[in-house]
Amino acid sequence: MVRRAENGADQIERDKSKSVGALAELWPFITPYKLLAAAAVLALILTATVSLILPMAVRRVVDNFRTEDGALLDKYFMAAIVIAGLLAIGTGLRYALVTRLGERVVADIRKAVFGRVIGMSPAFFENIMTGEVLSRITTDTTLILSVIGSSISIALRNLLIFVGGLALMLVTSTKLTLMVLLIVPVIIVPILTLGRRLRKLSRENQDWIAKSSGNASEALTSVQTVQAFTHEGASRARFGEVTEESYASARRRISTRALMTIIVIFLVFTGVVCVLWIGARDVRAGGMSVGTLVQFVIYSIMVAGAVAALSEIWGELQRAAGATERLIELLNAEDKVKDPAQPRPLPDTVKGAIGFHDVSFTYPSRPQVPALDGLNLTIEPGETVAIVGPSGAGKTTIIQMILRFYDPASGKVTLDGVPVDEMSRPEFRKALALVPQDPVIFAASARENIRFGRLDASDAEVEAAAKAAAAHVFIEALPEGYDTYVGERGVMLSGGQKQRIAIARAILRDAPVLLLDEATSALDAESERAVQEAVDKMARRCTTIIVAHRLATVKKADRIIVMDQGRIAAEGTHDSLVAEDGLYARLARLQFTDGQAA
Repeated sequence: MVRRAENGADQIERDKSKSVGALAELWPFITPYKLLAAAAVLALILTATVSLILPMAVRRVVDNFRTEDGALLDKYFMAAIVIAGLLAIGTGLRYALVTRLGERVVADIRKAVFGRVIGMSPAFFENIMTGEVLSRITTDTTLILSVIGSSISIALRNLLIFVGGLALMLVTSTKLTLMVLLIVPVIIVPILTLGRRLRKLSRENQDWIAKSSGNASEALTSVQTVQAFTHEGASRARFGEVTEESYASARRRISTRALMTIIVIFLVFTGVVCVLWIGARDVRAGGMSVGTLVQFVIYSIMVAGAVAALSEIWGELQRAAGATERLIELLNAEDKVKDPAQPRPLPDTVKGAIGFHDVSFTYPSRPQVPALDGLNLTIEPGETVAIVGPSGAGKTTIIQMILRFYDPASGKVTLDGVPVDEMSRPEFRKALALVPQDPVIFAASARENIRFGRLDASDAEVEAAAKAAAAHVFIEALPEGYDTYVGERGVMLSGGQKQRIAIARAILRDAPVLLLDEATSALDAESERAVQEAVDKMARRCTTIIVAHRLATVKKADRIIVMDQGRIAAEGTHDSLVAEDGLYARLARLQFTDGQAA
């Protein structure tokens, strides 16, 4: 399960990286593009091979520089130019192939992660901030793109140059090569020691970046509330603290990586200088030619450069390994609500009968407080049932259990007698239409927001649904009518307008079961009456469940269920419940001028 970064113990657990071995998790995303990867590897081998041949050509040129045969010298120079051309072509080809592979793989990872997360039940989002998920999909995948599209190919090329260069150094001069090898253990120790610390710091840095993203996302999506309560200063301060922590973490990572680079490069090039010193003395003594020494020097520099590049790329691989782990966490995150391996089919004709059979449930974030406590409720097809009660009584929870956003701790919820946990969620939810308490408006046109209820609906059907929801008049008055862009989260619309669009969306869905969760709470009296008439018309052909605080909206319901502390306190019609003088009557007296009016 994915954990909040704020939790100290969990943070320590997340900092434990699996080293660069975590990059092996990317292999399933690369295998579909084996040919592209193979072509990139071939181009890489070509460039590495050509690079290793170049010093031999240089040796020939140097040793024959004073030759009297000018034609031979010209051939050596021409050969060097051809080799340089092959190197340039191979390098360009390698870049094109690996960059394309990286972009393709990262696009697939982003789609896979989003596809996984978008289907997770609401319980998943109780344990991770949306901003952190977005950070993983963007920032972490960008790191992986850098590694697949650049770092890995550079690392492999330098590895080939290191191995091939070392072998050719041995062929060129065994004595000098053995001297070079003496300093290798001295270089490996700081790479391994500092590499472990760098891996931990890389993971820590990515966690702080994700936390910073989550903090900003939370503040920006609630910007009106932040400003209304003059909380801008506190929000800036909080974001500043998190960002500074992120910077401090990055600074520690950079310092460690810089120290490792300094140590490795100094040791490598110091060793090369010492070897050159001895080689120069051998040339003076006639033990080797100048061309041979030059060839050895070039190979030494190539091998030293390869080691330095590998030490630098190692840090990139560590960061990418941390990013990979975080993305794999999302892909492997366990959803508490799961579809059965062999789901039962939805009945051909859904009647809309809803049943709660001894259902008990507590939210994961507050397990001590029962949201539903042994609930037994049967709603007949076509029946209009209103659910009322004080806040926290379990009204909205009933809606969420019907939609199977959560599974009960015990008991069963059924649709037409079939337990909803035995059916595929996308399938049985086609039979449900929801108007939530906080209407969700997407950053699109008014038309597309309504069409969200049924994507294949025609423009005429969209407009008919809007008219039924008393939304047509205000939509027509918008600058571009139904094609008006309503802004992120519908910022161009009032609360009542948002709610009417949400109701139109549900009307357009034309599902056998209609779920209204405080659907008219933001409407004025005139709009509420119009919407109520639309709901009454819909209720004649579907099962309707209305959750409401405002009792005026439920008086016409066939049956009213009064909830209190997760249980049914009473049920009946409006008049019978008022006559009982129980919880419903007390709620009615609070909302109407007096008991007589109620």
